[in-house]
Amino acid sequence: MDNINKSNPTDKDLLIGKIQLIAGKTKAFANPDELETYKKLIKKNVPWHLRGYFMAYLLKEVLDNERPTKERRSRPPKKRQPRNFDSLDNKATPTAKTNKPNNQAADDASNPAEQKAPKQRKERVFPDDARTLYLNIGKMKKLYAKELSIMLQDTLEIKREDVYAVRVHDKYSFITMSEANCERTIAEFNDKEIKGRTASITYSNKE
Repeated sequence: MDNINKSNPTDKDLLIGKIQLIAGKTKAFANPDELETYKKLIKKNVPWHLRGYFMAYLLKEVLDNERPTKERRSRPPKKRQPRNFDSLDNKATPTAKTNKPNNQAADDASNPAEQKAPKQRKERVFPDDARTLYLNIGKMKKLYAKELSIMLQDTLEIKREDVYAVRVHDKYSFITMSEANCERTIAEFNDKEIKGRTASITYSNKE
C-alpha cells in the first residue's frame, strides 16, 4: 500500500512539476525581448508588494485553462432584477444637520461653489538652490526614506528641514537638498558601503 501511494503523484507534486516546466520554458524562450517588454509592463503597473500574488494568479489562470471543459464549474448567470426607481425616490436621504433655514440650505446645495471640492495634492516647492541627487540603493537593500534622512542629518550635521525630500524606490533613491549639502553628500557617501552595497551618488537627470 505504501508503494502504491508513493507512486501516485499528489496535486502538490503536479503543481510543482508545472511550475518547473514553465520555468524551463522561460529560460528557453526564443524571444527574450518580448518577455522583457512584459516584465517592464508588470513592473510599471503592478506594485512590488503584489507581484508575488500577481504571478500566483497567472499560474492559477494557466491551470484553469488546461482543465477539461467538463471539470470547469461555471455558475449560471444571475438574473438581474429590474431596479425600482420609485422606491428609491420615496426613501428619505439622510442629510447633515445645519442651522441654516431650509430655503437657504437648498440654495447652497444647488450652488457648486458651496459644495466641498475634492482635496488636491499640493506640489511641494523647493528653494531656488535645491538640487536632486541619485543614489543607486533602494528598498530592495532594505533602505527606507526615514533611515536615509537620519543618516544624512547625522553625517552632515544638518537639521531635518535641510533635507528637502527623500524618495526611495526599489533599486534607487532620490535626495533633494541645497547644492552645498549635495556636494557634501557626494564627498561623504560616494564609494562608501551602505546596506552592503557600494554607494554611487550623482546629480539626477530628472530634476
